[in-house]
Amino acid sequence: MTYRSTVDFLLYDWLAVEQLAQRQRFSDHSRETFASVLDTCERIARDKFEPFNRLADTEEPHFDGEKVILPQASYDAAKAYVESGMLAAAQDYDIGGMQLPCVVEMAANTFFSKASIGLGGGAMLTSGNANLLMAHGTERQKEVFAKNEFAGRFFGTMCLSEPQAGSSLSDILTRATPDGDDFESDPLGPRYRLRGNKMWISNGEHELTENIVHLVLAKIPGPDGNLIPGTKGISLFIVPKKLVDVDGKLTGERNDVALAGLNHKLGYRGIPNTLLNFGEGKYPARGKAGAIGYLVGKPGDGLKCMFHMMNEARIGVGLGAVMLGYAGYEASLEYAKGRPQGRPINPTGKDPKQPQIPIIQHADVKRMLLAQKSYCEGALALELYCSRLVDELHTGDADKRAEAGLLLEMLTPIAKSWPSEWCLEANSLAIQIHGGYGYTRDYPVEQYWRDNRLNMIHEGTHGIQGLDLLGRKVVMDGGKGLALLAAKVNATIERAVQTPEWAEAANALAGALKHLGNATKAAWATGVPEEALANAVPYLQAFGHTVLAWIWLDVALCAQASKADENLRQGTLAAARYFFRYELPRVPAWLKVVETRDDTCRTMDESWF
Repeated sequence: MTYRSTVDFLLYDWLAVEQLAQRQRFSDHSRETFASVLDTCERIARDKFEPFNRLADTEEPHFDGEKVILPQASYDAAKAYVESGMLAAAQDYDIGGMQLPCVVEMAANTFFSKASIGLGGGAMLTSGNANLLMAHGTERQKEVFAKNEFAGRFFGTMCLSEPQAGSSLSDILTRATPDGDDFESDPLGPRYRLRGNKMWISNGEHELTENIVHLVLAKIPGPDGNLIPGTKGISLFIVPKKLVDVDGKLTGERNDVALAGLNHKLGYRGIPNTLLNFGEGKYPARGKAGAIGYLVGKPGDGLKCMFHMMNEARIGVGLGAVMLGYAGYEASLEYAKGRPQGRPINPTGKDPKQPQIPIIQHADVKRMLLAQKSYCEGALALELYCSRLVDELHTGDADKRAEAGLLLEMLTPIAKSWPSEWCLEANSLAIQIHGGYGYTRDYPVEQYWRDNRLNMIHEGTHGIQGLDLLGRKVVMDGGKGLALLAAKVNATIERAVQTPEWAEAANALAGALKHLGNATKAAWATGVPEEALANAVPYLQAFGHTVLAWIWLDVALCAQASKADENLRQGTLAAARYFFRYELPRVPAWLKVVETRDDTCRTMDESWF
């Protein structure tokens, strides 16, 4: 059974993406055109990405004092990806796009992440950057910056964190001051000079493209010259590495953005991770220090605009975590089939005269493989479901758009955090199956684990996602989003209880859903946020497992009735059974500390450590 067969089953059997071709935006498409895109991406990933995955890890970027040096494979992979048209795959025809459904675009991009996430990760940032500008930029900003990103002339970044602030964006110190008396009349947008530092900026410096478009969060000082405290003072700016004219042509002048250093990471090494200095005067722009930036949206709306890219990136990070887990699963499955060790246990014990058997015949190895399969294929289904919601958000009728938007609000913290934790666990199990070979560089599974470990931090840690989910998402609009999600889960449960094979699982899911609702109310029973949110991460884990159980139940019902390949059907059903029998029972333990508002962690005195 191949990864492609799993993708096809989820797209066509479960999500019925062929039906999208009935909508005007996608009317030129069919299963044949979708398959052609998937075929192309699978081929490019196999030829230009996968052979160089280890190279991207061992020959990590370095700085020669003038520019970042990358291996030739990075240039070849970037060129092949740009030429595939995937940067603009979901965009309108008139700007070079394919008007491809988001769900198909995301499925096609999984081949690159699985082949070498260290070579392909920059594309997600570029498309996200351009999509933000298409939503919040002026017409000229779209023409000059977004469309050149979609065309692959420019690549993009997101510059949020600072060395002293980390995830606490309200504490950023980068400031933006008006650039001259005519600053508001610049055709590229109100023009400012930025000064400050940004840390952990992926793809922040390279020579892969003509230019780099930095989207930078900064604060505009108030009338007293001081920065406005909190997030309300944050604005968003386009800061190109090289200055351009009103038609997007390079002027030949460098902007005042300088590489201060490269971060040498545990994994994900193929992408330069940078510390950038804005406005220090190393490259005086138009005769003076200060990086030139153009305001996006209104002053003070920076975080609101940036969330457009951040939420898209969170789903992208989750999908990347899935594919790293899947790559490890495939590697450990292949190893388990070919590695002889141990002998069958007979009623009289083991017979040393008998030949060894492949380790895949041992029940515990099957357990570890099933766990990986349930984590990775379940998470893949979740990410594709969220991508399908994006298509409803943009092309459905008014009711479907509203529903899709609310479901995406609820599911985004799970789509980011759950694969980042459990597909990392899949990578750990892949190492375990390899035994002593697993943590050597003779096999790829140790690299997959290192690459994936970053995803629990990328785009918001578990703690941040838990606070977002329990502190905001489940209580917004009087719990409207939680009620909608519960209705979706209950609809699947009602179908499943009519199916003898899945009635028991349906009842187990119903119990978990009820427990989740009760724990949510109990957490907020006192109305004290400090008490409610002290155990936000266990809540996030319980919520995520409940969502994944729902996804697996829905997928299992589809597989049960499907005429797909029998091995695929039986494998899917077995992974679903595993999740219900081994994973869903974890939920009550996580919810126990939530519903009792357990204070063990909250009241721990720092002097006791």
